[in-house]
Amino acid sequence: MSDNEQPGPRAGSDRRAPRSRGARHRIPAPAPAREQARPTAEAVPVSSGEGADGGAWSDRVLPLLRTPSTARPPAPDGSGSDRPEPADAAAVLDLALLVGELMLASGEAAEDVEAAMLAVTRAYRVGPCVPQVMFTRVAICYQPGTAEPPLTAECSVRRPAADYGRLTALFRLVTEITAGGIGLDDAQRRLAAVRRRGRRYPGWVQAVACALLAGAATLLVGGRADVRAWLVFGSAVLAALAGDRLAALVARHDLPEFYRFVVAAAPAAVIGILLSFNGLHLRGSVVITGGLYALLPGWPMVAATQDGLAGFYLTAAARLLESMYLMIAVVIGVMAVLYVGVNNGADLAAGDLPARASDPPLQLTAAVLLTLGWAVLLNTDPGALPAVLLNSAAAWTTYGVVVRAGGEPIMATGLAAVLVGLSGQLMARVRGSSTLPHITAALGPLLPGSVLYFGLLAFVRGRSDAGLRGVGCASAIAMALAIGVNLGREVARLFLPAPGVAAPVPEPRRGRHRR
Repeated sequence: MSDNEQPGPRAGSDRRAPRSRGARHRIPAPAPAREQARPTAEAVPVSSGEGADGGAWSDRVLPLLRTPSTARPPAPDGSGSDRPEPADAAAVLDLALLVGELMLASGEAAEDVEAAMLAVTRAYRVGPCVPQVMFTRVAICYQPGTAEPPLTAECSVRRPAADYGRLTALFRLVTEITAGGIGLDDAQRRLAAVRRRGRRYPGWVQAVACALLAGAATLLVGGRADVRAWLVFGSAVLAALAGDRLAALVARHDLPEFYRFVVAAAPAAVIGILLSFNGLHLRGSVVITGGLYALLPGWPMVAATQDGLAGFYLTAAARLLESMYLMIAVVIGVMAVLYVGVNNGADLAAGDLPARASDPPLQLTAAVLLTLGWAVLLNTDPGALPAVLLNSAAAWTTYGVVVRAGGEPIMATGLAAVLVGLSGQLMARVRGSSTLPHITAALGPLLPGSVLYFGLLAFVRGRSDAGLRGVGCASAIAMALAIGVNLGREVARLFLPAPGVAAPVPEPRRGRHRR
């Protein structure tokens, strides 16, 4: 559902009582008239085809989610099952709300979060339910009947950060719930275990991944493998490690993320300035470009564009604003140092923009290494890394072939992004996982780091026209990436059936279900 829809009918009559967990709230339902033991609620397979093995629930629930709430078919009934008691409904809403909260906090797009929440409630035969996701807020409303007050649960998500390992675990849990056979208590215990799960990679591995990302970006942009290129590679690695330590120091003082990006961008610019004063003709501009690759907010831009194309305009605008603030932080950190260096004789132009296909084998290897660094920083499961690296290699090869054939870089980026989205959707179906772990890191080599750097350098030199052209070109490349990925995913959903999904079995025609 889109951002401008209300969580449910008669929302003004709801009485919200504070919950013990942070910002989460729930309207308590009236106690049942007869206090008697009830069996544990069990999930049932969705016979209408909304849930199935292999993660197909997302392909089935998304069309249902895009249908107006008044036109959706009722939740499927289990054989011989009655409407859940209010206590059961409240527990199911609590489970669906926590699933949505953790998915949104892990970096999932808003529409897929709503689809997961709706799939959980329909698996436990609680409906009609209306989920709502809006940037840092998750809510769900259940209307038991026209004469009964709605039951609403909501919570706030603070500081969402990409954690694709936890996102994969959540996606698989929802897949098992929609396939049936998992009791409500068991699902709650497993969800609590997912919530307690820490990041798979320790801090030092993530620092090494950040350094590898920046170093690989210098080889990708520079396109050389001589001695000077490896010195630049080492300089970028040192700059990334220094930026990571400075950012961690700022984080320990609980300062906003904006200031962490400012200090993390400065070391690469400082080292680039120092390299420009030596007599070895080392290209400091390439070091700065590598630092930009390590700091560009790639996953918020992809998620924001996906939300906007799906109709979640408020969430998309908020995520784009977040990306813009982080980009401004990087610009401030780099431009402050560039201004000092340029005014003291530093030569940071390094000639023209580096050729993007001067050494294809080297740059393909660098693209794969850069993707590996991004995947580790996003906490991607090790089992998914080979698929992510394969997707990245195919995307960079497509980009290189189109550029060498005379195509425009923006068009080449869009075509490569469509391939990433299409293959990422197929990989996600095979693995029963979310698509984001398979596509976000694969887009890393295509990010407009070098174009953005030369636009910033033009601003520092007082050439505002060239600076605006560079920043505009970088923005166009970023939009081509996001739109291409979304188009590839939608094409996969439209034309390719999910593996292992049986044809929908028609429900028996009973009087109260006849339409």
